[in-house]
Amino acid sequence: MTHSERVPAALQEKFNAISQATDAFCDLRLNDDYKKMVRAALAALSRKRPSPLLKSKDNAWAAGVVHAVGMVNFLFDPSQTPTCTAPEIYAHFGVSSSTGLLRSKETRDALDMSQLSPEWTVAGNRDNNPLIWLLEVNGLLVDMRHMPLEVQEIALAQGMIPYIPGQKDAQP
Repeated sequence: MTHSERVPAALQEKFNAISQATDAFCDLRLNDDYKKMVRAALAALSRKRPSPLLKSKDNAWAAGVVHAVGMVNFLFDPSQTPTCTAPEIYAHFGVSSSTGLLRSKETRDALDMSQLSPEWTVAGNRDNNPLIWLLEVNGLLVDMRHMPLEVQEIALAQGMIPYIPGQKDAQP
């Protein structure tokens, strides 16, 4: 679940321009968890061949990537913290809803994102994402949060879970 911000040299300037805009939005409306995930998504799009970031304006991609990461993490649900509406994202970046939705869909398709995608869940939402914790043990799906500590330690050592529940702060 670690993401790289490695970007090809040819796309570094484009990545910097878009991430500067998304960082500002995340600082204003969201949080550092979202900022890191949006930057990771931008970097992943930069590494695609050919990169979809080359075919539209920076502000459209900024809106689309923030929207895509927001969809995975239920950003538009007012019971969540932080919360934000799609029209607020589009307005901030100065794009129409159709443009923002199009770039969001392209991002989600290119990066195989869907709601609750473990790989694209922001750190603050990992505790509540059941897909992160469901593993197959002896042919049965089990929630690792309810397994004995010894089993959790094995799953952690094998990289199957991000941390041991209840010991999150003690993890490296």
